[in-house]
Amino acid sequence: MASSSANGSSWAMRLGLAAVVAFVIGPALAHLGIVPSLIGFAIFGVGGLLGLIATVVGVIGALRSRSSWLAIVPGAVIVVSFIAIASRGAGYPRINDITTDFEPPPVFRQAFQLPANRGRDMRYPGATFWQQQRAGYPNLTNLILTTSPDETYQRVLAMARTVPNWELTLTEPETRAIEGVETSWLFRFQDDFAIEVRPHSNGSQVAMRSKSRDGKGDLGVNAKRIETFFAKLK
Repeated sequence: MASSSANGSSWAMRLGLAAVVAFVIGPALAHLGIVPSLIGFAIFGVGGLLGLIATVVGVIGALRSRSSWLAIVPGAVIVVSFIAIASRGAGYPRINDITTDFEPPPVFRQAFQLPANRGRDMRYPGATFWQQQRAGYPNLTNLILTTSPDETYQRVLAMARTVPNWELTLTEPETRAIEGVETSWLFRFQDDFAIEVRPHSNGSQVAMRSKSRDGKGDLGVNAKRIETFFAKLK
């Protein structure tokens, strides 16, 4: 029994330490560009899974033989951290293309020509996404401003150029359109966005769309990007 207990504790510690390594090295490899973003995220996810297995193995071993509970610490720390991070996505709709206007949504003119997007369908997915968006982000709409469309476009362009991690790929004064890519800091995920300035009454309105390249859900990132930019414009 003592030998079995020692083995259980040993395995729990080994798995826990492996979980810590995967949990840390996945984001690090992606951030440094050594592996693609999704691969880094997958390694990170494996760390969470290993942490769960390590915790279960350690708890079973400790309960059966009253061995030390210290063996579960590495795995338990990873499980708690993983749950805390994953819980940030709770409550957000599982969509990855957000627009402030459905009729019509801003169009990607340049994004589909980028190497990473070749072969991707950059059209807005349609009413199904829009319905989920309206339920999840009911207040996300076009930004109405009192300045003329041309003035607003120059203001939007100037502001877009100051946003960290934004790379503008299209600036088209004739159509008052802007496109760009934002790269996340840690995993280096990239999202495409499009902004259109349109006439509205005696002023103008700003429509914006933000689309993730990876994943079915976006943890609210695209909506937050639009809300943050509109807040700056106000």
